[in-house]
Amino acid sequence: MLTDRLDRYIARNVLGAIIVVQVVLLGLDLVISYINDLDDVEGNYGAFQVLLYLLMRVPWRFYQYAPVAVLIGALIGLGSMASSNELTVMRAAGRSLARILWGVMKPIILVVVVVLLTAEYVSPRTEQFASAWRLEQMQGEGAVLVQRGGWQREGDSVYRFGAIRADDTVLDLTRYRFEGRELREAIVAERAVWRDGSWQLEEVGITRFFDDRTEAEHHAQHPWQTNLTPAQLNRLLLPINSQAPSELWAYSRFLRDQGLQATQPLLYFWQKMLMPLMMGSLVLVAASFVFGPLRTVAAGTRVFYGVIVGLTFKYLQDLLAPASTVFGFSPVWAVLTPILFSAGLGLYLLRRTG
Repeated sequence: MLTDRLDRYIARNVLGAIIVVQVVLLGLDLVISYINDLDDVEGNYGAFQVLLYLLMRVPWRFYQYAPVAVLIGALIGLGSMASSNELTVMRAAGRSLARILWGVMKPIILVVVVVLLTAEYVSPRTEQFASAWRLEQMQGEGAVLVQRGGWQREGDSVYRFGAIRADDTVLDLTRYRFEGRELREAIVAERAVWRDGSWQLEEVGITRFFDDRTEAEHHAQHPWQTNLTPAQLNRLLLPINSQAPSELWAYSRFLRDQGLQATQPLLYFWQKMLMPLMMGSLVLVAASFVFGPLRTVAAGTRVFYGVIVGLTFKYLQDLLAPASTVFGFSPVWAVLTPILFSAGLGLYLLRRTG
């Protein structure tokens, strides 16, 4: 029972600190984002609508700040127990360092589960809904869901998409069909509508290229034969960092089937799937600071060093992400290398403390 009570006590302190840090981070981000987004006020999109839009995006922000909150929260939770000599008493009573760390990891498992569920089921939906709602407030009903285009290859065709609406209507579609390296057909449509499981192009201009002539024709409607679905187009046109891990994996497989590189979706996929290892490595670093070189310093100093470590971790991942594309190594290593480095650093410092 003593062991269980100590585990619960450690977990309560660490988890409470993580929640407080997460709330503070989300609050600061909300205030700063609200002030910045006030410049976008127009139409029915006023100051209150700006606040509602930012509140809709809280799940995505929660996911983004979770690793930093875990690192700083673990530093504060363990640091408060170290300052009151509670950790010293635990070790003097025969509690091993590994057993204390296991007590710290237990609430982290709960945080990991919540973060992964948020990344898979909550934040992708709230991000899409928030973007559509914001633009409909600014532009009226049927507003464009995204304002950036995208390119996609399928078989012998290359597509350019202008945008996709909240009702899965594709706007400003262009298709270039090739035979080898020669352009044979260009199709330009004002929109593509998904009806009864198939696409229908509207207001279509078709230009066919022959060796000795060019033919052009116009159709009010024209069928579009493609394997692309609204879900795949949403993956292509929506911000890739807000997509669910399952969607990222499906998108990477689709790109590979088309003979294209899938580095970017795989990079974000592994970042989300390896989140448990990332948090575990950051907790090891936090524990090594508390039991090691920072055990006698003030709490503010520990938090400062924790922020430095968190920023270093982030910048290392940001550096390796494009490097995986340039040098052609697997995206999983771009994500795993900072994690292994942090875990190695934490274990080394913990081992030095005994």
